[in-house]
Amino acid sequence: MLNQTQKEKQVFIKSYGCQMNVYDSERMAEALIPMGYKSTSREEDADLIILNTCHIREKATEKIYSEVGRLKPIKQKNPDLKITVAGCVAQAEGEEIIRRQPMVDILVGPQAYHKLPELIKNHDKKPVALDLDQSGKFDWPHRGTPNTVKVSSFLTVQEGCDKFCTFCVVPYTRGQEYSRPVAEIINEARELISSGARELVLLGQNVNAYHGLGQDNRSWSLADLIWKISELPDLQRIRFVTSHPNEMTLDLMTAFRDCPKLMPYLHLPIQSGSDRILKLMNRKHTQAE
Repeated sequence: MLNQTQKEKQVFIKSYGCQMNVYDSERMAEALIPMGYKSTSREEDADLIILNTCHIREKATEKIYSEVGRLKPIKQKNPDLKITVAGCVAQAEGEEIIRRQPMVDILVGPQAYHKLPELIKNHDKKPVALDLDQSGKFDWPHRGTPNTVKVSSFLTVQEGCDKFCTFCVVPYTRGQEYSRPVAEIINEARELISSGARELVLLGQNVNAYHGLGQDNRSWSLADLIWKISELPDLQRIRFVTSHPNEMTLDLMTAFRDCPKLMPYLHLPIQSGSDRILKLMNRKHTQAE
């Protein structure tokens, strides 16, 4: 709800890369609603543009510099436009982005999105938030309304990775593995379902390494969490991505067999059938395993 002094503004958010970036973009849009921001599909109409970046692909960094440069005519027409670079490229490149592209007003890493409203208020100081502490990221307003929630909705349950595969930047851009508490996840799941979601896709960089704290003060596995979520009324389907072969436990495989709401879908990057290559990749498993 806007107060009398607030004018409705528009935000354009462009997401690159994984499903978690899509989830993060949705949460950013929701967090900006109390500030008077409404989403728009047109960059030209925006008062705030957020580029939620991905650093997995080769040349991702140069692509973002090019994308910011493309916004120059829009910024020239609207000097009050605020440009934000968010996500993993922001985390990896840091203030070098502002040095190379002075048009950028705000930098925010993937674990600091909850600070975005504060950063926007102080945009004239070129604020930067790149800490890797995930603990406050999910202390956000309630999830969306029936107008914004999709029938199949993403729900982040785990972030970061401790595997340090030789080819992967995730541990450096998303930080160490962090699992959200069970109660927090269940509350968000209920909000999504009450707003119209009928399928929940549980997200994590290494989602089957989930080990969140349950109400019984023990560490819950992903299988435990799936069974608990499956008890929620009106929910019809559950999926999860992305998994690591080392974390494919017996209880998770049993859930595939016995939990009616868990769909027979598994995204499991094996990466290679060669033990030599797997060792070079630091995958910590063999072809036989």
